[in-house]
Amino acid sequence: MTDKNGAHLSAFSPVQRVTSGIAILFFMLCAACTTPQHPPVPESERNIEVDYDYVLAPGDSVTIFVWGNEELSSQGTIRPDGKLTTNLVEDLQAAGKTSTQLARDIEIAYSEYVRQPVVSVIVGGFVGIPDQTIRVVGEASNPTRVPYVKYMTLLDLMITVNGLTEYADGNNSVLVRMVDGQQVTYNLRLDDLLKDGDITANVSMMPGDILIVAESWF
Repeated sequence: MTDKNGAHLSAFSPVQRVTSGIAILFFMLCAACTTPQHPPVPESERNIEVDYDYVLAPGDSVTIFVWGNEELSSQGTIRPDGKLTTNLVEDLQAAGKTSTQLARDIEIAYSEYVRQPVVSVIVGGFVGIPDQTIRVVGEASNPTRVPYVKYMTLLDLMITVNGLTEYADGNNSVLVRMVDGQQVTYNLRLDDLLKDGDITANVSMMPGDILIVAESWF
C-alpha cells in the first residue's frame, strides 16, 4: 500500500503488529518449555546395581532378640534423636548403624549383666536416612520420600507415588543425583515412559536421588 506521494505504508495496523508479536513470543515460550535444559541420564548410570547396607534411621521399628534370655528380648522404635531404649539399657545410639552393628553394641552393653549374650536385631517399618531414600517433589500425585530398594527403577518409583498430576510436564522433569561427590542434574522423560509406554525412558534409581516433577506452563 502507498500514499499519494508513493511512500510505502504498512499493511498491518498497530493492533495487528502487537498481536503478531504476542503470538511469536508465545510460540517462542512454548519451544523453550519443551526443550530439555539438562542432558539425559548417561548410559553408565541407566542400568546399575547398587550394593549397599541399610542404615537404621529414626522411625525405624526394631525387634531385639536375645538368645536364651527371652525376658531381655524387646521391640521398639528408634526415637527422633536416633536413640533406642531396651529392656536393660537406655539411650543406645541406633540411627546411622546397620542392624548388625547395633546387635554387637547391644551385646557389649548387655555383657555387664549377662554372660556372653547373643543378640540379633530385626528391622521393620523402614524409614531410611536421607542418603538412602529417594525424594519426589513437584507435580507427582503423592510427593513423598521413599526408602531406596535394591533394583528400584524410575517406573517403580512412579508406581509408588501414584504417577503424575494433570498439571505435570513429565518430559521436562529432572533427576538430581550425586556422582563422585558432585551434584548433577539429568532430564527425564516421564511422559514418554508413563503415557507412551516407552521403556527406553526407564532408568535405575540410586540412593539419595531427588526427582523434581515439572509443572506445565500451558
